[in-house]
Amino acid sequence: MKPGTDTWVAACEMVRRGFEDHGCFLAHFDKVAPNLINSVFCAMEQLFDLPLQTKRRKTSDKPNHGYTGQVPTSPLFESFAIHNPSNRKHCQNFSNIMWPTGNHHLCESVNEYAKLLQELDRTVKRVVFDSYGLDKVKCESFLESTDYSFRSYKYKIPAMDESNVGVNSHTDSTFITILHQRVDGLEVKLKDGEWSAIHASPLFCVLAGDAFMVWSSERIRACEHRVILRSNVTRYSLGLLSYSAEIVQTLEDLVDEEHPIRYKPFDHYSYVGFRFTDEAVKCTSRIKAYCGI
Repeated sequence: MKPGTDTWVAACEMVRRGFEDHGCFLAHFDKVAPNLINSVFCAMEQLFDLPLQTKRRKTSDKPNHGYTGQVPTSPLFESFAIHNPSNRKHCQNFSNIMWPTGNHHLCESVNEYAKLLQELDRTVKRVVFDSYGLDKVKCESFLESTDYSFRSYKYKIPAMDESNVGVNSHTDSTFITILHQRVDGLEVKLKDGEWSAIHASPLFCVLAGDAFMVWSSERIRACEHRVILRSNVTRYSLGLLSYSAEIVQTLEDLVDEEHPIRYKPFDHYSYVGFRFTDEAVKCTSRIKAYCGI
């Protein structure tokens, strides 16, 4: 898809409308081959099958970038993160922590998958910049300041007397989250307040996070979503999440009378850490509690 073509112009309209109305859209991205997707899901099943004490070896100095599991409010949920996975060394370091001799299959699969989804993420952001008529130089600078995190998620089958809520309703702290599922469960809240199930398919669900909402002066909605488990199979899903390595702030070009500045500039990873504090959990809007004006 090349800038300036009819396909590009149509994509600008659809992506912008999806983000502004619902905070999300579905993307067809056939560069990610089915055999690669199968390979990544297979590697993730092996990863989550490791003993708990092994999984807990994965820690990070960045908040919410290690192993997450055994959380009382989300007992069915586990997750791993690999920071900037398009760098093969980061994937190798991760596999060396989990296995004594590493895991070549996981390293190669995740690295290739992340590179492709990073390309999708960057294309989506270029489309957004173009749809608002923003400067291309600013766009490239924005892209260069982006950090990525590969996330894998596991949701075990709930017991008969257990809630089927995999993850409660929330928005992400990210700029963009790209999710892929092979078992139904993901639901998004639409503009009219209704919940809509996103069915498992080859399509990727692209969600705007809190940071994108702040950047756009609330032109873009942060997508509220949740996971509800309705199948009798263990659910695995994959995600690529984008963050800013620099200070997040509202772009002045997008500020007007209808869209005034509503948030103070903030450090992205500090905000990620705040979201898991007792203070934040009690808030209706964590981003407004953290940096709202």
